[in-house]
Amino acid sequence: MDIYEQPKASIKRQTITDRTKPDISSGGQSVKNGKAGRTPVFFRGYSEHRRINKVHNYLTFHDRLTGLYTLSFYLEEIHRLDKERNYPIALILANVNGLKLTSEAFGDTAGDDQLRRISAVLKRECRGNDIIARISGDEFVIILPKTNPEQASTFAVRISEAMAYEKPDKGIMSLAIGFAVKQDASDSIRTVFRSAKDDMKRQKFADRDRINTRTIVMILNSLYEKDNRELNHSKRVGQLCEEIASAMNYDKEEVNQIRTAGILHDIGKIRIDADILKKPEELDDNEWREIMKHPETGYSILSCVDEFSEMAGFVLQHQERWDGKGYPKALKGEEISVQARIIGIAAAFDSMTSDKPYGKVINTDSAVEEIKEKSGTQFDPEIARVFVEKVLGREW
Repeated sequence: MDIYEQPKASIKRQTITDRTKPDISSGGQSVKNGKAGRTPVFFRGYSEHRRINKVHNYLTFHDRLTGLYTLSFYLEEIHRLDKERNYPIALILANVNGLKLTSEAFGDTAGDDQLRRISAVLKRECRGNDIIARISGDEFVIILPKTNPEQASTFAVRISEAMAYEKPDKGIMSLAIGFAVKQDASDSIRTVFRSAKDDMKRQKFADRDRINTRTIVMILNSLYEKDNRELNHSKRVGQLCEEIASAMNYDKEEVNQIRTAGILHDIGKIRIDADILKKPEELDDNEWREIMKHPETGYSILSCVDEFSEMAGFVLQHQERWDGKGYPKALKGEEISVQARIIGIAAAFDSMTSDKPYGKVINTDSAVEEIKEKSGTQFDPEIARVFVEKVLGREW
């Protein structure tokens, strides 16, 4: 919906005339049956009413998370400021790059922290009479009275540079910024807003792939810092996926896609506590439930990025089993994508033959026997045979 079509906030402002008042003609006393008596004075009630009204007004016009103004306040202020004495008026539109991706990977708290930090930068860089409002979950607008296009452009660059210096622990702080300027009364402020938004969308589209790729790399690095075994495991699984796909005569593009999906298959573990990932003892039921969430988390993360959206489905299914006893959806047989079945075998083999927090590491011969034994139950029998014979060079 166009923000200018949104209903304005309706604030009911009550005064003391709305309250029951004491009879002051007898000094705060009332007369009943010819006798004076005390009448309750409602000053305390009135003070509480004023306090509640003040809080209500503040929350209507201020965003609870960031403390910035709200859309309702922006609509009132732009109407007030849209006067000749304030021309030219610049509108800056800013949209947070990768906010959903950050929230999916690190949780809503990380996304909220990012919004607060961005808001702090905007406040720091703006002039005292500039109006900053958060008008949606990831979008901000700034009103700059008496600001020409050159000044607005300089301001936008300054904001981008200030963001580049911010180094949050989780996520990447980046804004797609657009602007437009109302030069005189012949311009419509609604048209100026739309022009600024279109300018912002062009920048967001241009920067999207670069920002998303940086964020995915940052998520993987955070996972590897949490548990350094994951780095080598991901690399080995990616390599095994490439070899299996090549042995199955997939073309080069498909092989590269499966290899990348293999590298990314455990990205959802970013949401799992390091103590669980590194625990040397057998995991308890609650800890296993946390582990079992990682395919869905990985899917949610990768689905945010167009480049990885198809691979997200492979990652979601890589813990499914041929016999339907896997997770998260208990898919069976060919209900599971071929790519996910390849990742499943590659990941299982590497887990069996590599160092891990708990459980016995076995040699290649023993791992081959395990795969053969579970062919047709855990693993796709055809892919299992290709893996054993053509990738590992062992007899079936």
